[in-house]
Amino acid sequence: MPKLAYAKDGSTFPSLDDPFRPTALDQNAALVEARRLVVAAAAQLIATVRSPVETLQEYAPGMYNTATLGFVEETNVADIVKEGGPQGLHVKDISARNGVDQSYLARVLRYLSTRHIFREVSPNVFANNRISSLLVKAKSVKEIQAEYVLEGALVYGLCSNAYAAPSPNTMALHLRLLLRPPLKTVHLFSSYLQNPAVAAAPFNVAFKTDAKMWDWYEEPGNEWRARRFTASMKGGGDRFPPQIFTSGINGDLLKPGDVVVDVGGSIGSVALTLYKTFPKLHYVVQDLGKQIDEAKKIYGVVHDFFTPQPVKNAAVYFLRVVVHDWPDHDAKRILSNLRDAAGPSSKLILFDTLALYSCEDPSSTVSVRKVPSPLLANLGVAGAGFATGLDLQMLTLFNGKERTEDEFRELGNATGWKLESVKPGPLATMVFSVV
Repeated sequence: MPKLAYAKDGSTFPSLDDPFRPTALDQNAALVEARRLVVAAAAQLIATVRSPVETLQEYAPGMYNTATLGFVEETNVADIVKEGGPQGLHVKDISARNGVDQSYLARVLRYLSTRHIFREVSPNVFANNRISSLLVKAKSVKEIQAEYVLEGALVYGLCSNAYAAPSPNTMALHLRLLLRPPLKTVHLFSSYLQNPAVAAAPFNVAFKTDAKMWDWYEEPGNEWRARRFTASMKGGGDRFPPQIFTSGINGDLLKPGDVVVDVGGSIGSVALTLYKTFPKLHYVVQDLGKQIDEAKKIYGVVHDFFTPQPVKNAAVYFLRVVVHDWPDHDAKRILSNLRDAAGPSSKLILFDTLALYSCEDPSSTVSVRKVPSPLLANLGVAGAGFATGLDLQMLTLFNGKERTEDEFRELGNATGWKLESVKPGPLATMVFSVV
C-alpha cells in the first residue's frame, strides 16, 4: 500500500539511506494509517516470535537512546556529518571538529546506526540517513559553536545481562543488579564524553568515589550491594553454553597436568565446567576477596591481575568477560602481565563480546553467513542491539568497552600477543599466541 501510493503520485518510496525530504504524502491520511498498520504488525510479529529474554534485553538499555541522542545533538554530530555527504565522515574527522574522542564517537554512532539512526558507510565512517538528518540544525556548525550553550540532557539507563536463558527470578536479579547504578549515572553520559578527564567513569562522578564499582561494593554501608553482586555471579558460567568454553580452550589437545588459569574467574563456575570435561588438567582460579573464597574448592588463589602473574608457563590463560570492564590502557596492563608470565607455547584466550560494525567489514577474518540486503550487516537490534547497549553500559560504569576484531588485534599487538583466531557466538572466543 505505501509503495503503491508513492507510485500513483509519480514519486519513489523514500530510502532509509537518504536524508529526509518532506512531501505531501507524509500527511496523506490513508498512507499514514497504512504505515501504522505495517509498523504495528511488524512490532507484534517481533514480540510474538522473539524470546521474551531478548525482548527484555532490548528494552533494558533503552535509556541509552535518550543519552546518545542527547550527546550527538549537543556535539553537533549530524551537522558535521552532513558536510561529508553520502560518503560520510570518518570518526577521526568528526573528532577534529567537535573535540570528542574518536573511540567514543564510533561507539555512540554504532549504537545509533544499529538502530537505523545514522548509517555506517564503511568501518568507522558515518553518514546521515533519513532519520538522523532530522537532527541537522538550521545554522552552520561554526555559527552553532559561536553561540551554543550546552544544557544537560535528562537521561538515564541500564543494560541487562547478555545471552542468558535465565528463569524469571534470575532475570529479575540481573536487572536489579545492573539497574541501580546506571539510573544514577547515565545523566552524566554526554558531559563525561566531552570531558573524560573529570573522573575514571561517569559512575565515579555520580557516586563521588574513586573506587571501581566492585571495590565500592566492599566499602562500609554497601554490604547489601556486595551480597547482591555475589549472588548474581553464582552459576555465572551457566549463562552461556558450556561448549563455548570447552571448545574454546581446546582441552583435548592439552596434556594431563597442563595448567589452565582462569584469570578474574570469580567463584570458578567456568573452571568447574572445564574440569568436568577435562578432569586431567590442573585448574587455577584467580580473583579478589570474597569471590575467591567460593572458588577454593577447585583451587582458588587471591590475585590482582594488575600485579605480576604468579603462575608461570601455563598452557592456557583465559579471561571471561573481564577485558570489557577496562579501558585500553588498563586492558594492556592485564595482558602484559600475562605475557610476562607466559611460556613459548602458552595461549591467551579471551571470552568476550565481539563488537560488530553495522556495515560490511572486508578486513574481518570471522566467518559468518552473509546477511541478505538490505538488512544491516550486524542485523541491527536483532543482532548487535544488546552488544551496543552493553558497550555503553561498560563505558558508563567503568569506561570499559566492547571491542571489534580490529581492536582485539591491536590490544594483542601492543602487549606481545598475536590474535590467531576469532570464533563468533553468544560469547566470542579470541585465541592469542605469544609473539
